[in-house]
Amino acid sequence: MTTQPEQHDLTFVRVFDAPVEAVWKAWSDSESVKQWWGPDGFTAPMATIDFREGGTSHLCMSHPQFGDNYSLWQYQTIEPLRRIDFIHNLADKDGNRVDPASVGMPPDFPADQRQSILFKSLGDHQTELTVIEYGWTVGQMMEMSRMGMEQCLDKMAVLLARG
Repeated sequence: MTTQPEQHDLTFVRVFDAPVEAVWKAWSDSESVKQWWGPDGFTAPMATIDFREGGTSHLCMSHPQFGDNYSLWQYQTIEPLRRIDFIHNLADKDGNRVDPASVGMPPDFPADQRQSILFKSLGDHQTELTVIEYGWTVGQMMEMSRMGMEQCLDKMAVLLARG
């Protein structure tokens, strides 16, 4: 009998002191994404955003020790100021999807990972943001992703506080 590894969705909820339009722009504007994409110690030198249903964004996060790491966001659903659904994959520098194992990721790193970004205006220039990363295999990579997204959201808070 073969048992499937345990899967878990990661959910992050943050309230930002910014209107929903500003939080939306943080996800949809290339210059904004470059300010927060990547955990602490990483920069985002490239974010080519094709922000439309069916579009694909190509992002790079870079670290002096770990080099350049590329991602693709393939947009499935965009409901302005409410919801963004995309499929996340690793990529090469030219924007081609790559198998995580081929770039040295462990077997528990997902390919074709669904993600949802939910926006809720709370009035008084506050926005609740919910990020859901679906289908992580429970283990080290899931915990690294949890830590990385928390750090990205911390960077986003700094960006939004600057106005």
